[in-house]
Amino acid sequence: MAATRTIGALWRDAVARASTRPPYLAERDGAWVEVSWPEAAGRVDDLANGLLALGVKKGDAFSIFASTSLEWCLFDFALGLIGAIGAPVYANSSPRDAAYVLGHSEAVGVLVEDEEQLAKVESVRSELPCLRHVFTFAGLTELEARGREHAAAHPEALAAAEAAVDEDDLFTYIYTSGTTGPPKGCMIRHRNYYAMAAVVDRMPNSFVGPEDTLLLYLPLAHNYGRLIHLQARYVGYTLALCSDPLRVGEALTAVRPTTFPSVPRVYEKVHTAVVSGLDDASGPKRAVGRWALRVGREVSRRRQSGEPIPRGLALRHRLADRLVYSKVKARLGGRLRLANSGGAPLSREVMELFAAFDLPIYEGYGLTECTTAASVNRPDAYRFGTVGKPLPGVEVRLAEDGELELRSETVFAGYLKDPEATREVLRDDGWLRTGDIAEIDEDGFITITDRKKDILVTAGGKNVAPQNLENELKASRYVSQAIVLGDRRPYVAALLTLDRDEIAKWRADGGEDEAALVQGIVDEVNQHRSRYEQIKRFEVLPRDFSAEAGEITPTLKVRRGVVQEHFAEAIERLYVNP
Repeated sequence: MAATRTIGALWRDAVARASTRPPYLAERDGAWVEVSWPEAAGRVDDLANGLLALGVKKGDAFSIFASTSLEWCLFDFALGLIGAIGAPVYANSSPRDAAYVLGHSEAVGVLVEDEEQLAKVESVRSELPCLRHVFTFAGLTELEARGREHAAAHPEALAAAEAAVDEDDLFTYIYTSGTTGPPKGCMIRHRNYYAMAAVVDRMPNSFVGPEDTLLLYLPLAHNYGRLIHLQARYVGYTLALCSDPLRVGEALTAVRPTTFPSVPRVYEKVHTAVVSGLDDASGPKRAVGRWALRVGREVSRRRQSGEPIPRGLALRHRLADRLVYSKVKARLGGRLRLANSGGAPLSREVMELFAAFDLPIYEGYGLTECTTAASVNRPDAYRFGTVGKPLPGVEVRLAEDGELELRSETVFAGYLKDPEATREVLRDDGWLRTGDIAEIDEDGFITITDRKKDILVTAGGKNVAPQNLENELKASRYVSQAIVLGDRRPYVAALLTLDRDEIAKWRADGGEDEAALVQGIVDEVNQHRSRYEQIKRFEVLPRDFSAEAGEITPTLKVRRGVVQEHFAEAIERLYVNP
């Protein structure tokens, strides 16, 4: 019998209690189609038996090189059932990046989405001596047929393979995309991800439940997306899988989810659109919009502090919802009740705007080394500017230098083939060094002030957290990206990219002096900062940061080192003839 806390057991339990609601919504021929439990369960069994027929066994690494999709999810469960170790690759990875994961993990096989991904693998296959099996999504039909033949010939094989998997066995290698250096393979056990999925049992009922529909566009090669896919089956909610992040807006209105996990960049784009719409509105519409914002912010403030909502304010809030909030909500599908943000910091201004429109974003915090999440704001306890309280079962503390450390059942087993790096972050007593500088208030809410390695130390010896400055800069509708500089330099400076659509609107309204516009944004950010923290100089770059240039990760985090290398000349100009 399979161990209690394996991913195989999680899947079997989900199938056993299958409800009438579909487990998945998948895009097929331009439409969203319900995938039934019998179809999903049958395909997972067929895939698992097909893998056994190929000779794939417990402990073998097997990669998935594809975008977020039904096939990805089902194949992952099939690997989990037989004890093979998933080693996913981001769908937009280059051949060289894919080769690194496949080679470092010693993957015996890889499932690729299509001919484009297949070509990437074939171009580096000669460098991968362990790789024996390569097939596309189109080839899954044949693998499933082979699995049915294997099951008929060996009816007990799959059950025996499942019984051999223990909760302490490795379930996956998740490679950190990282902002510097080569990725590290985080070794995550079955019980780590099981405990992470099961944490909802100790969360408020309003957080997420079987009645929810969740839209997932996040890459499944990332720990955040992977958790959602596994938790969907643990909890029982319907998972709608969107393969193209650029079509999230379209998917939101088609699927009409009740829950939506995302990275900050998506919320920042919505924030820019809303602020732009309010600013561009005519006199009466602008007045109504700003009135609705004031009402929403007062309601949000009272909710956070636990104060009652007076009857008059409640009536104004309902009217504001009918006149303004509902229009914003409609762009997100009209049914959204819970929005989560993770993977990178979200600015307070963005959170406050969404909360004012009665759409609070519950920001969380975590890292791959603790199997996704360590803390989260939630409906019964949230505070703007923080990443919430620790999740149930997670212990937290601050080291002498302010670094956040944590301990829980979800802490990983270490970095694959890198014991030295493992020792740097994982203590013998189980405490994990996160690398993040934090504060913990008297109520237990955690505030991340910056990455330990990203803290700037100016030539004058002053410590500056660039993250806070960057978030405030990006809160402007005109700023797309920001990198704050100053380590071992005489003062703080910034590289900025602008939202060219918003700049075009500004010019159409008579704007002329772009430098003065940006200087005003910087001045506003500097206004309440100590002198040593203030941005003294800035340069507007000619283009936005891009994934193609390697400047942002698949989860839209900026790779500081790459950006600073690509724009080295611009940085030097900031410190010449000050």
